[in-house]
Amino acid sequence: MKCTHLDQIQNVKPHSKGCEECLKAGDTWVHLRLCKICGHVGCCDSSKNKHATRHFHSTHHPIIQSIEPGEDWLWCYVDQVAFEPQ
Repeated sequence: MKCTHLDQIQNVKPHSKGCEECLKAGDTWVHLRLCKICGHVGCCDSSKNKHATRHFHSTHHPIIQSIEPGEDWLWCYVDQVAFEPQ
Protein backbone atom coordinates (compact mmCIF):
# COMPACT_ATOMS: atom_id res chain seq x y z
CA MET A 1 0.00 0.00 0.00
CA LYS A 2 1.13 3.55 -0.72
CA CYS A 3 0.42 6.86 0.95
CA THR A 4 -2.14 8.80 -1.05
CA HIS A 5 -1.55 12.07 0.83
CA LEU A 6 1.95 12.99 -0.35
CA ASP A 7 0.58 16.14 -1.99
CA GLN A 8 -0.26 17.50 1.49
CA ILE A 9 3.34 17.43 2.79
CA GLN A 10 4.70 20.89 3.55
CA ASN A 11 8.25 22.11 4.18
CA VAL A 12 7.65 22.74 7.90
CA LYS A 13 9.91 23.62 10.80
CA PRO A 14 9.20 22.12 14.24
CA HIS A 15 7.26 24.49 16.52
CA SER A 16 9.25 23.34 19.56
CA LYS A 17 12.21 21.23 20.68
CA GLY A 18 9.90 18.78 22.47
CA CYS A 19 6.29 17.63 22.57
CA GLU A 20 4.30 20.87 22.65
CA GLU A 21 1.58 19.61 25.01
CA CYS A 22 3.97 17.72 27.31
CA LEU A 23 6.19 20.81 27.64
CA LYS A 24 3.17 22.92 28.64
CA ALA A 25 2.06 20.31 31.19
CA GLY A 26 5.56 19.64 32.53
CA ASP A 27 5.28 16.01 31.40
CA THR A 28 7.71 13.63 29.69
CA TRP A 29 7.70 11.73 26.39
CA VAL A 30 9.50 8.81 24.73
CA HIS A 31 9.96 9.84 21.06
CA LEU A 32 8.95 12.88 18.99
CA ARG A 33 6.94 13.12 15.79
CA LEU A 34 6.63 16.13 13.47
CA CYS A 35 3.36 16.87 11.66
CA LYS A 36 4.38 17.35 8.03
CA ILE A 37 1.34 19.51 7.39
CA CYS A 38 1.66 22.21 10.09
CA GLY A 39 4.89 21.67 12.09
CA HIS A 40 3.26 20.49 15.35
CA VAL A 41 5.62 18.40 17.49
CA GLY A 42 3.93 15.61 19.43
CA CYS A 43 4.96 12.53 21.37
CA CYS A 44 4.73 9.04 19.89
CA ASP A 45 2.31 6.25 20.76
CA SER A 46 4.90 4.71 23.11
CA SER A 47 4.53 7.86 25.20
CA LYS A 48 1.70 7.88 27.73
CA ASN A 49 -0.02 10.94 26.21
CA LYS A 50 0.24 10.01 22.50
CA HIS A 51 0.01 13.67 21.46
CA ALA A 52 1.04 13.07 17.82
CA THR A 53 -1.92 10.73 17.32
CA ARG A 54 -4.22 13.07 19.25
CA HIS A 55 -3.10 15.87 16.89
CA PHE A 56 -4.09 13.71 13.90
CA HIS A 57 -7.52 12.99 15.38
CA SER A 58 -8.20 16.67 16.08
CA THR A 59 -6.80 18.13 12.83
CA HIS A 60 -6.94 15.22 10.34
CA HIS A 61 -3.37 16.07 9.27
CA PRO A 62 -2.40 12.65 7.87
CA ILE A 63 1.42 12.54 7.86
CA ILE A 64 4.02 12.62 10.61
CA GLN A 65 7.78 12.22 10.48
CA SER A 66 10.02 10.84 13.17
CA ILE A 67 12.40 13.55 14.34
CA GLU A 68 14.46 11.20 16.47
CA PRO A 69 18.21 11.13 15.73
CA GLY A 70 19.05 8.26 13.38
CA GLU A 71 15.44 7.72 12.25
CA ASP A 72 14.31 8.72 8.76
CA TRP A 73 10.72 7.68 8.12
CA LEU A 74 7.22 9.05 7.79
CA TRP A 75 3.83 7.58 8.73
CA CYS A 76 0.46 8.17 7.11
CA TYR A 77 -2.34 7.72 9.66
CA VAL A 78 -5.04 7.48 7.00
CA ASP A 79 -3.37 4.87 4.79
CA GLN A 80 -1.64 3.17 7.76
CA VAL A 81 1.69 2.98 5.94
CA ALA A 82 5.28 3.92 6.79
CA PHE A 83 7.58 5.25 4.08
CA GLU A 84 10.89 7.02 3.56
CA PRO A 85 11.21 10.70 2.65
CA GLN A 86 11.38 11.41 -1.08
